[in-house]
Amino acid sequence: MRVVLGIGNIGLRYQRNRHNAGFLILDYFAQNRSIKFSAAKDDYYICEGDLNQVHYFLIKPSNYVNNSGVAALQFLEKHKIDILDLLVVCDDVNIKMGKLRVRNSGGDGGHNGLASIIYHLNSDQFPRLRIGIGSDFNEGELSSYVLDDFSENDATILKSVLKNSSLLVEEFIIGGIESLLNANSKLYNNDSSPEIN
Repeated sequence: MRVVLGIGNIGLRYQRNRHNAGFLILDYFAQNRSIKFSAAKDDYYICEGDLNQVHYFLIKPSNYVNNSGVAALQFLEKHKIDILDLLVVCDDVNIKMGKLRVRNSGGDGGHNGLASIIYHLNSDQFPRLRIGIGSDFNEGELSSYVLDDFSENDATILKSVLKNSSLLVEEFIIGGIESLLNANSKLYNNDSSPEIN
């Protein structure tokens, strides 16, 4: 059993924000498999399915980016899922727009959503897929930048990001972190889009 948690903000006003890259990936993945999110009793939206005989859950926290860890803890405790079977998908301003970075553990990199998950799980030993959104902003403009929609210039790149990220999520569900790392290496060698770190 695997769980993929996307970081983002619930609501139409945030739907295409850079900070919602995690949600966009999960929405794309779910739509391609004709599964739909529904509100859970806890602080998240959820959908589930099966892939190569592996059951999986997709989770979108409903209490905003900075509180993402609440949903992560609620879900893992409720379903008794190992932290290594959790993949977190989020945006990253420290990575060039369109690049993907896979890590099997690590710090929050200044991302409040990741920081919340690390705090509530009391561990940073979980896989994450970071989506590069670039850093085309001036000092003091970080908040407005991540809460702005992706630009028209980003549209073509975003299509590739959605496709490649969805493939990586699929690999994680089927084979866990090792399968994810191997798939990421193949993508990196093929089109130099993703990165591994």
